Amino acid sequence: MRKIALIAHDKKKKDMVVLVGEFKDRLKGEFLVGTGNTGKLIVKEHGLNVKIMASGPLGGDQQIGSMVTTGEVDTVIFLRDPLTAQPHEPDITALMRVCDVHAVPLATNLTSARLILDAILEEK
Repeated sequence: MRKIALIAHDKKKKDMVVLVGEFKDRLKGEFLVGTGNTGKLIVKEHGLNVKIMASGPLGGDQQIGSMVTTGEVDTVIFLRDPLTAQPHEPDITALMRVCDVHAVPLATNLTSARLILDAILEEK
C-alpha cells in the first residue's frame, strides 16, 4: 500500500479532483491523507477514504511534513498555484525541503503528478 499525501492551493483544488478521478480505481485501497478542504473535496467527489488533516492555513501541510519525516507518507502531490497563491495558503518550501531530505517524490503540477502516480501505482 502506498501512502500518498494530497494538497492543493485554492485555485488548484478542481485540478486535484480531476486528477484523483483519473486515478480513482488505482487509488482505492491506498493510504490517502489530505489537508482539510482538499481531502474533504476528494471524499465528497470520489468517495475515497482520506485521512483529513488540518486545513493548510491551520498547519495541515506541516502535519503532512511530519508524516513524511516519520515514514507515514511516501509520496506527496501538492498542486500549487505559483502565480496567484494567497497568503493564507500553505507554503511549499518547508514541505519540499523535508521531501528532499527523506527522498520522497513531490509533484507540484498535473504533469508531474500523473507521472509519479503512474510510476508508483500498479494497474488494478
